[in-house]
Amino acid sequence: MYDVTIIGAGVGGIFAAHTLMEKGGCRVLLLDKGKALNDPRCLRKQSFRCDCSDCSAYYGFGGLGRSEGKYNFTGDFGGELESMLETDALQTLMSEVDRVLCLYGAAEAEPYRTHSDKLARRATDSGLKLLASTVRHLGTKLSYKVLDGFQQALASSIEMRFEINIESISRNGEGYRLRMVSGEHVDTHKLILATGRSGSGWLTSILRPLGLEPSVTRLDLGLRLEMPGGQLHSILQDTFETKLRYDGEGFSATTYCMNPSGRIIRKHQEGLVMADGQNFREQGGKSGNLNFSLFVPQLFPSLEKANEYAREMIGAINRGGERIAVQRLADLRAGRATSTLTLEANPVRPSLKADPAQLTEEMPELYIRATLEFLDALELLLGCPVDENTLLYALDSKFYAPRLETDSNFQTALPGLYAIGDCSGRTHSLSQAAASGIQAALSLM
Repeated sequence: MYDVTIIGAGVGGIFAAHTLMEKGGCRVLLLDKGKALNDPRCLRKQSFRCDCSDCSAYYGFGGLGRSEGKYNFTGDFGGELESMLETDALQTLMSEVDRVLCLYGAAEAEPYRTHSDKLARRATDSGLKLLASTVRHLGTKLSYKVLDGFQQALASSIEMRFEINIESISRNGEGYRLRMVSGEHVDTHKLILATGRSGSGWLTSILRPLGLEPSVTRLDLGLRLEMPGGQLHSILQDTFETKLRYDGEGFSATTYCMNPSGRIIRKHQEGLVMADGQNFREQGGKSGNLNFSLFVPQLFPSLEKANEYAREMIGAINRGGERIAVQRLADLRAGRATSTLTLEANPVRPSLKADPAQLTEEMPELYIRATLEFLDALELLLGCPVDENTLLYALDSKFYAPRLETDSNFQTALPGLYAIGDCSGRTHSLSQAAASGIQAALSLM
């Protein structure tokens, strides 16, 4: 019998495990359907054919924390912790997340702030809201180093098992019994679910027999913008990036994953292909462009409805392959399609090969309107026009798990059963996922 079992070795799960390890006195088991950190990973990235039933990019030790390792220490975005916890408690958790990261080498990446009071006032006057954060952006290589130290520390103190498939969870007295596909079972007093967004379908089916049903599911869709590298100089003089929100009639639109000097790459998720951003440190050095996505969130009654909408929107653009559509801002405003010739001659050189198109024929009007209204407000903030050669790529997306109702310690309606990180539908970022893991673990002591 284990004191605490954690399902999922992503960021939320490993921070919960680390907190329990530091406090001591618990017999802890950490399970994941993916692989340990040092096992071979993505075949697609190695230019091999990928036949994985479950993408290794989203499972295994570290989960999505293995990617760019961007930790935004804030309650302004990235989840609902600000509405669940007192401000001081949230700040304490964020500081603890950073402390633990730095134990394993994260201090090599200098933190930076995305906020200034002067810029916040200017943004408000322009119809925008500046979202504040302190950021520690590790990058892929440093993320791996940090997670490797994390894994070694946990391996010396708790039990970890990988490539484990769980068939069912049932009540067992005052605790829970986990039955594996292999036929073995595990009994535990407390159970922490940390399966991430990618385990949403499985988690819903596992929890239904226990009487737990998720509520609404959020989905973010929007265009990825690529503009001249100096376009935002007047608002990026004192910081590496910024995050802005525009509230329009019936929608809000927020910048996401801003990459000065970065590139646009293809992102594969949920069987769909999207335009994603890549930090200049990841590959090929600096470009002359800046890119970011502009996301418009929507709520759907279920995970199935959210996924159906995403497949309908993005799948139509992909056309059964890896197609991504792109249009010049000037052409969009003029109501004309971008041609191959105008794209080839465009002063803003596309960092991703995409099909020139007329975006109004590719996607709902909502996302076009949100982008154009945001850019109008951005021009007021900048005091100059946004370059007409700016490129707009369709589409980017951010998927979320269905929301599970929990208390402020992430305990569900079932005593001793917790849902942390992105699988709870309450966190949407590495830092808030990590903080939720710490919060849940502390409540068990």
